[in-house]
Amino acid sequence: FCYECPKPAEFGAAGPNWSDIGWKIDVRFTPVSNPIRPADHMRVLRSLLADKYAPLRPNGHGLQGIYLTALSAAFAETLLGLIGPEARVLASNLIGRDRALEQSRSPAQGQTEWEEYLIDAIRLKAIEETEKSALILARRGQGLFKQRVRQVERRCRITGVDRIEHLRARHCKPWRDSDDAERLDGENGLLLTPTIDHLFDRGFISFEPDGKLLVSPVAHGPSLELMGVAVGERVNVGVCFRRGSGGISSFIGSGCSWRRAWGGRAQMLRSPGERPCITADTKASPIPER
Repeated sequence: FCYECPKPAEFGAAGPNWSDIGWKIDVRFTPVSNPIRPADHMRVLRSLLADKYAPLRPNGHGLQGIYLTALSAAFAETLLGLIGPEARVLASNLIGRDRALEQSRSPAQGQTEWEEYLIDAIRLKAIEETEKSALILARRGQGLFKQRVRQVERRCRITGVDRIEHLRARHCKPWRDSDDAERLDGENGLLLTPTIDHLFDRGFISFEPDGKLLVSPVAHGPSLELMGVAVGERVNVGVCFRRGSGGISSFIGSGCSWRRAWGGRAQMLRSPGERPCITADTKASPIPER
């Protein structure tokens, strides 16, 4: 799966219209003993190219204007045949090797490396050491950030656990995507038990604007059930994301493409007869105890 990642430093000024944050997919290349040049085999390959967005010109030269394209199964099968038996063996082992790669390097590992880079950048900032410490502790849901989240939240929205020693503060807008003010903003957080925190941070669960719990299709249902998530039921956590003056940005959860909503400076409110909501333009008030 792909995951959020900053633009590689070696890109330099290339891609001026690209965002500093994009999507990364870990890949692995295996050299073969019989490499081929597509241009030498266009008599066979030409008819298999798509009419639009083909990666090759009719003469076999690459088409640089194509940013991303898909190859048909027939094209791939023909390429395997041209390369020879070695390529077919690699293809037949692809699924098993991909699973091994997923186990050895998960999207979480890539995100951790990115966040370590951001932490190093914070340490180099010309700010007070106490502020540096608060920003770094906020990544783990501790320190000043957790204190501020506690002024808004009282319990885990999924499990109902309200003992603070069993709760972590988690950013709604991910720490890695936030600026320094958002990283310490208690209104950009939820209190979650460790297992729910893991699921939310990695994108295995998320929430619709009306508070409906979303479960990613790639999440392992039985495991989520054991963690306290009612996968087969309609669950509403009592939170809605309402568009306010700050607007709401959508963030893609790690590896499985679920939105995590954040309203610029999202705030908690509860009006009589209403469920608690996260909004961008209403003064914050704590969620009452049950």
